[in-house]
Amino acid sequence: MSDYVAINRANWDSRVPHHLTGYDLDSFRSDPTFISDVVRFDQVRLGSVVGLDVVHLQCHLGTDTLSLARLGAASVTGLDFSPRALEAAARLARDCGADITYVESELYDAPDAVGTERFDLVYTGVGALNWLPDISRWARVVAALLRPDGRLFLREFHPLLAALSDPREDGLLVLEYPYFEGEALTFFDQTTYVTHEGELTSPETRQFNHGLGEIFTALTDAGLTVSALEEHRSVPWRALEGMMRDIGAGEYELIEDRDRVPLTYTLQALKRP
Repeated sequence: MSDYVAINRANWDSRVPHHLTGYDLDSFRSDPTFISDVVRFDQVRLGSVVGLDVVHLQCHLGTDTLSLARLGAASVTGLDFSPRALEAAARLARDCGADITYVESELYDAPDAVGTERFDLVYTGVGALNWLPDISRWARVVAALLRPDGRLFLREFHPLLAALSDPREDGLLVLEYPYFEGEALTFFDQTTYVTHEGELTSPETRQFNHGLGEIFTALTDAGLTVSALEEHRSVPWRALEGMMRDIGAGEYELIEDRDRVPLTYTLQALKRP
């Protein structure tokens, strides 16, 4: 497992050229009010971020980071371990005239990487926790980054979705992978979720699942109080190819029996003074 960071960083570096054309960056440049579909989905639960100091963990190209800045945050910091992604994120912010600080760091090193700065809001988007082997260590990082009374906002794909097999011809949803935290799962995928055109130069990944109970317990053990938990029937990419339909606003749901399984969840937690 010790090589998971290097393997995953190479994979995410190799995704950047494909994502530059798949993340609709021109809309951010041409429309100063444009925000990402992910943040737009989150807005009703996120509430106002006006005047808040925000850190966006595992920010990738910074489209959600820029969206938070456009919603009125006082300061926004984006953190990611991929230098190629951060170069693109910084370029997008400059093109849009946004004052965003970007920090290159592996997630577990985030408190040291940002220095003495602490935040009112830690924001984490979909597709972040599966790259981390130890959810308790992640929760301690979140707690370390927050000021007293600060808040974590997390929307993530559901661990049940992560445990499902690839789509089957019979349409059944079958559990194939672990639900609980454990050994790294190795995958090889020549393409990325944004586009199936062109192959990745580094297709190998190491990924990890974490059950909802494990996430809840990790946060409470780190001194946070979970204040909201909501499961959703949609996910912001076609996670089960051939079994999902586009319902608009960048979200997808099961074509048949959408109530069979939750696909994502939103969790919020507060740091006790």
